[in-house]
Amino acid sequence: MQMDNQGLGTLDAIGELAEQLERIGTQILNASRAELYFGMRFFDVALSSFDYQMNTEIAPFGTDGRSIFYHPQLLGGMYRRNRIQVNRGYLHMVYHCIFRHIVKPVNGNVWELSCDVAVEHLVDANYHRSVRAPKSLLRRETYRRLEQEANGKVLNAERIFKILQSWNLGEKELEKLEQEFYVDDHRYWESQKPNRQPDPILNQKWQDINEQMETDLETFSKEASQENGDFIGQIKIENRERHDYKSFLRKFSVFREEMGIDPDSFDYNFYSYGLSLYGNMPLIEPQETKEVKKIEEFAIVIDTSMSCSGELVQKFLEETYSVLKENESFFKKINVHIIQCDEQVHSDCKITSEEELKEYMEHMDLYGQGGTDFRPAFEYVEQLVREKEFHDLRGLIYFTDGYGIYPNRMPPFKTAFVFMQEDYTDVDVPVWAIKLILSEDELG
Repeated sequence: MQMDNQGLGTLDAIGELAEQLERIGTQILNASRAELYFGMRFFDVALSSFDYQMNTEIAPFGTDGRSIFYHPQLLGGMYRRNRIQVNRGYLHMVYHCIFRHIVKPVNGNVWELSCDVAVEHLVDANYHRSVRAPKSLLRRETYRRLEQEANGKVLNAERIFKILQSWNLGEKELEKLEQEFYVDDHRYWESQKPNRQPDPILNQKWQDINEQMETDLETFSKEASQENGDFIGQIKIENRERHDYKSFLRKFSVFREEMGIDPDSFDYNFYSYGLSLYGNMPLIEPQETKEVKKIEEFAIVIDTSMSCSGELVQKFLEETYSVLKENESFFKKINVHIIQCDEQVHSDCKITSEEELKEYMEHMDLYGQGGTDFRPAFEYVEQLVREKEFHDLRGLIYFTDGYGIYPNRMPPFKTAFVFMQEDYTDVDVPVWAIKLILSEDELG
């Protein structure tokens, strides 16, 4: 009995110690959250979106977007040495959630390093005393190289990932960078779980938080957004509406009849009854034509000003070609005009089949490199309509960076401006036009 009492006493002591460690860990994280809030009030909802759970397997903390898991001894030691490191770690995890790194279906050491570098770049650019810390030589040099190769564009995780891949880092170089930028444990990210799809509820939760933060920063906290580096730029990229170019292209469609059996146009029961009653004489013959929805006519205008590169134009046309190859999406004979224009129309190539489009892409030359004026292309297409070159033009797709002079009046056909750029820049298009913003990954 004495041994049993001692055992129970030991268990009670262990339980009390665990409760004490959990209480201290919660106090540390609450203090860190409060300090961050006083400096960055637009983060209020994001900072308060977690509960805290003690976990001795993690080093020193990590998140799954709902909870912050922490190792009590490691967290306590970090807080005693320098509480700013705890603040930076808390903000680091919040950034991972804000940019949905935790739910994106990408995995691998280079991707996780890219996410860490992206958020540390933001934390290091933050001027608030609660997170300010000196940067090591390796960190400064890494930022310098990344910024140089990004050429003024926002350093989000996706862009950093591409740049790091191009560096062809050796095992030791990669390990050095991982150690430099390691802050939190990623084991609870959705991408770390085998055969798991991103949780739509979790994704929607952080999307709602992001959109509210973007609104606050643009309306009430403009000064705060300037004090947080590229944060507003990254959040705009994350929150911009995603588009499927293939689905969009199929919207430029028209109903017409095409040769082919329509299985919905007759009753199989009567058809079979006629065969059984009269031998080879069905009562109802299937119709030899059917009404189908396929793309027939549209115009593509390529902005050949200085800002649109041939590589991006090629990707855009390749995606168009991939849709064209789908028999269920296009008529066998099409009428597509590919027009090159900067401040004037330079060329017009008529495409009537997928073979012709393939030939055009293989021998494509861009003409122009001047300024951007959208009006000449619209005037030219309207002239083609008047000349009956188009019989039922359903739409015009203008591939551009968006900076140019727009027509004053609405054209007699649907119009979409497709912006091929990874950085979101809010371009005001006319109210009668559709705006699509695509990245290279979304086109690819």
